[in-house]
Amino acid sequence: MYLTIKSIMLLRKYLLVTESQVSKCGFHIVKKKGDVLYPKRTKYSKYRKGRCSRGCKPDGTKLGFGRYGTKSCKAGRLSYRAIEAARRAIIGHFHRAMSGQFRRNGKIWVRVFADLPITGKPTEVRMGRGKGNPTGWIARVSTGQIPFEMDGVSLANARQAATLAAHKPCSSTKFVQWS
Repeated sequence: MYLTIKSIMLLRKYLLVTESQVSKCGFHIVKKKGDVLYPKRTKYSKYRKGRCSRGCKPDGTKLGFGRYGTKSCKAGRLSYRAIEAARRAIIGHFHRAMSGQFRRNGKIWVRVFADLPITGKPTEVRMGRGKGNPTGWIARVSTGQIPFEMDGVSLANARQAATLAAHKPCSSTKFVQWS
């Protein structure tokens, strides 16, 4: 199936994924339990771990959708569970602090997409006999990348939600504000 420019733009608009991620997974994106997005099909079932670049890449380093966001301070990997836990922490804080006001005009953007499979071998298995089976998904995050953005909330609520979300992934983040 060939991707047209219109379909790529729709995927980028509604799923907030980059062009390289769209070309990797195309239309094969499904929802798992609890709104976790992951690719239904990839080119290879098992990828190499790779290295996270320590330099700052230009994509995704500026706020593009909301007024507030969280910026990663160092490069690393985010698991799909950490992304979903941070998203739920942000939404939960807004629901507790703002009640119905967040539902009317608050919005959250998740700008990272877990598209690389991680493999693991079962415990007490001898060495050799190939690579293990895929167990989960990760997203590579570079220095300065913005994984979450928020809008329609006050500065104090956004700062508190970003602090709660920063405890979920294993990487350090800081709060940024559009100026």
